[in-house]
Amino acid sequence: MTPDTKSRAIAPGNWLGMMGGGQLGRMFCHAAQSLGYHVCVLDPAADGPAGSVADRQIVAAYDDGQALRELARLCAAITTEFENVPAASLELLAALRPVRPAAAAVAAAQDRLREKAFVLSCGVPVAPHAPVTSTDELAAVDPSLFPGILKTVRLGYDGKGQRAVADAAALVAAWRDLGAQPCVLEKRLALRRELSVLIARGADGACAIFPVNENEHGHGILSVTLMPARISPRQAERARAIAGAIAARLDYVGVLCVEMFELPDGELLVNEMAPRPHNSGHATIDACATSQFSQQARVLAGLPLGDCSLLTPAVMLNLLGDLWFDGAGRERVPAFEQVLAVPGACLHLYGKEQARPGRKMGHVTVLGATLDVAMARAAAVAGLLGMELPAALAGIAPVAGGGSGGQP
Repeated sequence: MTPDTKSRAIAPGNWLGMMGGGQLGRMFCHAAQSLGYHVCVLDPAADGPAGSVADRQIVAAYDDGQALRELARLCAAITTEFENVPAASLELLAALRPVRPAAAAVAAAQDRLREKAFVLSCGVPVAPHAPVTSTDELAAVDPSLFPGILKTVRLGYDGKGQRAVADAAALVAAWRDLGAQPCVLEKRLALRRELSVLIARGADGACAIFPVNENEHGHGILSVTLMPARISPRQAERARAIAGAIAARLDYVGVLCVEMFELPDGELLVNEMAPRPHNSGHATIDACATSQFSQQARVLAGLPLGDCSLLTPAVMLNLLGDLWFDGAGRERVPAFEQVLAVPGACLHLYGKEQARPGRKMGHVTVLGATLDVAMARAAAVAGLLGMELPAALAGIAPVAGGGSGGQP
């Protein structure tokens, strides 16, 4: 019998399950344990960031039926840290325990074409695009979509599975380079900024929405997040309303991130959605009354949602494995001791044993009385670590302490 997903709360002391063993699962473990829960992680890697802090780990493939049943036997409810867990596995678990978010909601974000069609059905615009799933569709692409970005329909993230294409000839070459697998071509748009909205939604339909984030990517990977975004209150309300409408239409239960593009004329387009906590929401750990991971644990356990209020402006810097190597490729230890001397700097490392270029190893959240102060301190942190200064922080005078100026 399918479990009742709107039953009463799961009391602390019980077990919660996590599909996935990466850093998002690790931070979920910390949040759930602080609320008094035990966490069991199912992940095929025995040395993942989440498994090292979980109360128990089941080392198995995500489609291992026996392991899934063992997870359901132990845990009162189960969630996931990434969207590429097989939907069939979530459906199997959902027949035994509450699963939040549901398999259908996760599946909607696993396929870019399906995702765009769903967003459009919500009355929300997306970037002009066309499917490229066959040679016929390849030949029929509208020239107005160039220059564009070709993306694989499934499994693309952090810039993987993407190619910039200037014209039809480049499109053909890129599609072949990606293995002639199903793709979508998106028109490259002039952007004012990239935004993201994180929303927590309970099984009873109650919602809590975090302040809007402003994001900047480098080489396809999130580089920096400003919280709150430098937009008007009216624009922030529009972005939050879009996220709320999408979550409601999905009948979503869990933490959802909706990424958006703001065009020069102020129009908001949805880029994609992530049915889980998100890299751009990491600042909520230090800057908000309730973090995105605590919200995930609350929703999973059926507890009241927490307060999403921003306690202080913040800037989040991603720490990639490149920082663990000098210009000659020799290993080094980043200057974390100096970073921790910067007022407002909060260091989070993910416990990954091996650093690799482009691998997310941790993040630093830098707090300040104003966003300007947080940005100046973040610029100082970036300099201490030898990071390429994100454009959002360019022109900001780095300071180790203090600073002046109000939020733009």
